[in-house]
Amino acid sequence: MIKATVFYTRVIITILSPFVLFLLPANFFDQGDSICLSKMLLNYECYACGLTKATMHFIHFEFEKAWDYNKLVFIVVPMLVPLWAKAIYEIQGKKMPGVLGRLT
Repeated sequence: MIKATVFYTRVIITILSPFVLFLLPANFFDQGDSICLSKMLLNYECYACGLTKATMHFIHFEFEKAWDYNKLVFIVVPMLVPLWAKAIYEIQGKKMPGVLGRLT
């Protein structure tokens, strides 16, 4: 019972997250202090610093701002698409076809 609840909760959150983030304004996460531990403790920006802000601008098609926040967004967001597609297949009880089905 708990295993099924955790599964469906995880899959539903994965499926709905891109839609919820798209409904929020692009600058929703632009204000406020960083919560990155390396930034707070060491005053050093890690490779992921700004990735949330960059992702928000990327999914709102503001690619120049996304590039300014973190250049890795152009690698990370396309890698999230197969995970999102996998969640859609999982909720239907199916396995992803092709190479992605074997990799995930």
